[in-house]
Amino acid sequence: MEEQVEKLKEQLKKQEKLASLGLLSAGIAHEIQNPLNFVINFSKMSDKLLSDLTDIVEDYEDKISEDDREDLEDIVADLKENMSKIVEHGERAISIIRGILLMSRGKENEALPTDVCHLVKEYVWLSYHAMRANFKNFNISIHEDYEQGLQPMMVIPQDLSRAVLNVMNNACYAVWRKAQDNPEGYQPQVNVSVKSNSGELVISIADNGEGMDEETKQRLFENFYTTKPAGQGTGLGMSITRDIIENKHGGRLTFESTKGEGTNFTFTIPIKR
Repeated sequence: MEEQVEKLKEQLKKQEKLASLGLLSAGIAHEIQNPLNFVINFSKMSDKLLSDLTDIVEDYEDKISEDDREDLEDIVADLKENMSKIVEHGERAISIIRGILLMSRGKENEALPTDVCHLVKEYVWLSYHAMRANFKNFNISIHEDYEQGLQPMMVIPQDLSRAVLNVMNNACYAVWRKAQDNPEGYQPQVNVSVKSNSGELVISIADNGEGMDEETKQRLFENFYTTKPAGQGTGLGMSITRDIIENKHGGRLTFESTKGEGTNFTFTIPIKR
């Protein structure tokens, strides 16, 4: 009984930490959004000013040598490309932040019309960049296959994005762990697919990582069960993911895994328009 009480206390501490972390993340996301908006807006303004400057220079084209004119054109082209990249990646960051805020503020179990392909892609790459930031020399190939023309469907976006993120994080970690053993010729990769099939949406995330042993397969959905080192996993991700897919979306969560070869997770969700 004393052991069970201590275990419950530890679980409560972890849940409190996760709640605090969620609140902190939402606050940080909100504060970052404003300066990012400034970056994007001033980049767009600078691009417009650059176009005006180009028009003025063209008026004096006959007074500029050919070599100087070529140099000027190259500089202007580079500046325009740089401005475009700033806007592109700034808007991507804004999109990620909006997703975080949606996750933290969204009404519980509120289904919204959602571009699922866009959502999955966003959180697949969010996971990738998070791993790049946290693990030295992390790099993998991600192969994506999204059905063209898939219409928006009713899902709970803040929950579905969390499920995608949980599974993608595990996939990235599995291929990274296998890469640490330096198997000859190993190329870490994750395959992501979003398709519709007979009135159902099928999301698949497959990796060629270290795979799972039989014990891990049996205990995968247990709360607080994790194979990751202390501080790298809570053991809550897969139980939360199953609840999101099966209970909140009325779907099915299945997986196949072979030790040493990889794992494939599949979300199958009824399509609701």
